[in-house]
Amino acid sequence: MVKTKLFDENGKAGKEISLPKNFSQEIRADILLKVFETQKGIYSQAYGSMEGAGAQYSASGISRKRRHIWKGTYGKGISRIPRKIMSRHGSSFNWVGATVSSTRGGRRPHAPRSAKNPFKKTNKKELLIAFDSAFMGTMDQKAIEKKYGKKIESGFVFDEKILAVKTKEFLQVLRNLFGEEANFLKKKTVRSGIGKMRGRKYKSNAGLLFIIGSKEKMRRKGIDVVPVNELKIMDLSPNGEPGRLACYTENAINEIGERFK
Repeated sequence: MVKTKLFDENGKAGKEISLPKNFSQEIRADILLKVFETQKGIYSQAYGSMEGAGAQYSASGISRKRRHIWKGTYGKGISRIPRKIMSRHGSSFNWVGATVSSTRGGRRPHAPRSAKNPFKKTNKKELLIAFDSAFMGTMDQKAIEKKYGKKIESGFVFDEKILAVKTKEFLQVLRNLFGEEANFLKKKTVRSGIGKMRGRKYKSNAGLLFIIGSKEKMRRKGIDVVPVNELKIMDLSPNGEPGRLACYTENAINEIGERFK
């Protein structure tokens, strides 16, 4: 059984505690990525085409190919593409293609449907393996080094008194443990390139994940605070790969051993 030190509210190491078996399993990066891709659609924002898109032109009159009717295209020697009338001179019309996807301003041929259900089932055993791999990724040195490109200690377990510490003192405790070079706070920057004009002007790093017990409460700016009962694969592994800076409370560790059996 793996053991780790319990840190107090000042960041000083105290007694040793035993970690549940979730933190002594083999990291299965393939299963973790599979479950991540399966659940990714559930939490994504629904999007689709607007109702009436591609039919918002102001000109009236869609051509019809029938005999002996006004504004028809029968016998004109032109294709059956829906057309709108821009101008006319007597019975001669200036048609412009409209509505269909091959025309200017027409609708999209196979637009996404906002009513689509992105839910997919996940095997229970694979889900537990994915959670164990994600938990291991918060403490495994190789996974952390591969993710961040440098050696950083992670997976610190704190006493519940850390929840009552003021934010300034709390951040100083984290700096003492992770080091000044570790980027454990969220940082939002302006994206370089044309993505700024395509709805993704800003980008941000994941930052630190602080996992607390289901009955515990804590609010901190610059990090993600998630209780065990709301924990998701996307929290422990934001991009489907093992490895994220994370801290736990003692109650959260005990709850993880009971919940993820």
